[in-house]
Amino acid sequence: MKIHEYQAKEILRRFGVAVPRGKLATSPEQAVAAARELMTDKGVCVVKAQIHAGGRGKGGGVKLARSPEQAGELARAMLGMQLVTHQTGPQGQKVRKVYVEEGMDIARELYLGLTLDRAIARNVLMASSEGGVEIEEVAARHPEKILREAIDPVVGLGGYQARDLAFGLGLTGSAVSSFAKFAAAMYRAYIETDASIVEINPLVVTKQGEVLALDAKVNFDDNALFRHEDIADLRDPDEEDPRENQAKEHDLNYIALDGNIGCMVNGAGLAMATMDMIKTAGGMPANFLDVGGGADEEKVTAAFKILLADPHVQAVLVNIFGGIMRCDVIAAGIIAAAKQVQLRVPLVVRLEGTNVEQGKELLRTSGLPIIPADDLGDAAYKAVAAAKKVA
Repeated sequence: MKIHEYQAKEILRRFGVAVPRGKLATSPEQAVAAARELMTDKGVCVVKAQIHAGGRGKGGGVKLARSPEQAGELARAMLGMQLVTHQTGPQGQKVRKVYVEEGMDIARELYLGLTLDRAIARNVLMASSEGGVEIEEVAARHPEKILREAIDPVVGLGGYQARDLAFGLGLTGSAVSSFAKFAAAMYRAYIETDASIVEINPLVVTKQGEVLALDAKVNFDDNALFRHEDIADLRDPDEEDPRENQAKEHDLNYIALDGNIGCMVNGAGLAMATMDMIKTAGGMPANFLDVGGGADEEKVTAAFKILLADPHVQAVLVNIFGGIMRCDVIAAGIIAAAKQVQLRVPLVVRLEGTNVEQGKELLRTSGLPIIPADDLGDAAYKAVAAAKKVA
């Protein structure tokens, strides 16, 4: 689960991570009031659009204000805009709130990130002198500038590890101890909230030698949210794909992708294999959709509606292996959904397993233009061919 910058900073602050003062605003008037409070020391503040995407500054979503009135005008321009970044795609994301933050006397901008490295089965703290730059760009162009410390899960982050990173970044004096304290607090926040990533970019060193999080990105493991109701409450449905929200209501695993062939499969492994086969056949999957092993007709109908709600879908491939789930139940759900949504794209169905003959018979006598397939490869090639005819 993703959260906004202002939410991430509030969580980090609770664990002792140093962050600038800031206030949320949903109107220009609130932005003016926040700026008046925050500009007392530096005479400047920053207005930041709040969306679940990086690259906001390049898209015009981060602006400097030198008066409360200017902060209000910047907020007025940002609120309601479709902010386009490299992570939102060309459609952008609507800005519904802004974060007004105090200005900083910045001496240096760094990068600090914490996540799991599955290759070594360790959480890894990463730092770089290239703050404010996408870490993927740094890794591609200057991999030697990314410093890493693998963390023992029993011992935790050692003080010496944090200091090694500080020295590697060229920090001196009080900035070293400030960095070590920051890293230790960030690690506690990461572990105790079951986060999947904590990324501070940029991490700034002020002219006074203080280390603070100028930006903050925190994502959480969805499977652990039952332990953190306060964090689960931070979810913002406006920032999520409405189809993914609808899928959650029906206990379906759905992720939207960029292709044109809708997939409905039972089982995550089979879903991945189906998407791979579609690509092998020369097509692109439009989604990942796992209806699970115990879906009933109602769930299958809901899944089918979600698939067909995607305007980019030019063909649908249903690939079901009936073990716990019976093929005749799947077939009944497919028929019911197709009739309700007035199916307008080719539908390829491959069924195998429990009650497969009954399922195939239901599809054959449904009166719907369903394309049967004998195996996964046959289904993938038929779906790609059907989608090309529509295109």
